[in-house]
Amino acid sequence: MEYQSLKKGLSVRDLITTGIFCALFFVTTMVGGMLFAPNPVLTYLTPLAIALVSGPVYMLMVAKVPKHGPILILGVVMAVIMFVTGMFWMWCVAYLILAVVAELISGAGKFQSSKLNILGYVVFSLNPIGSYMMLWINQKAYADYLIAKGTEPSYMTTMLSTMQGWMLPAMIVGTALCALASALLGKKLLKKQFQKAGVV
Repeated sequence: MEYQSLKKGLSVRDLITTGIFCALFFVTTMVGGMLFAPNPVLTYLTPLAIALVSGPVYMLMVAKVPKHGPILILGVVMAVIMFVTGMFWMWCVAYLILAVVAELISGAGKFQSSKLNILGYVVFSLNPIGSYMMLWINQKAYADYLIAKGTEPSYMTTMLSTMQGWMLPAMIVGTALCALASALLGKKLLKKQFQKAGVV
């Protein structure tokens, strides 16, 4: 796709396509979350699981609509969903901030550089850390907020007792590695789609 086409903005078809991928991304996020989030001991693996299963959807979205807008829209949609479903508010903020950063990264390559698109996904996938990091900043505020939103006090007690200092850096590195693997797998599985979109 030529640079001039990128300046035309999003068409109705682009918006529909983006909406479909937002829905698919939500599904993969829920699937990844359901694997570990219900368990207060294993919940720290949730960011890794989400990053691992969502890469192909994200990469295909960027390939299908290689323009400014879809990544940011995805971040806004997911932030709203997380807020409505009672997730900690810093997760929502992280979605918005990292969506902007990811879009800038991919935009630097006009959305046609697979390396930059992959890097963008790795950055974007760190969004759940925005919630979990609060455990190391203010445990009481984190627990009080989630309990008020319906989380069982016993769940939070077990979660907090399981927390160790090394977990936060491990979660960040693990999530980034899972996102990288997922994006690379997505690129391989969807090679024809990327070639058609001119992604190299």
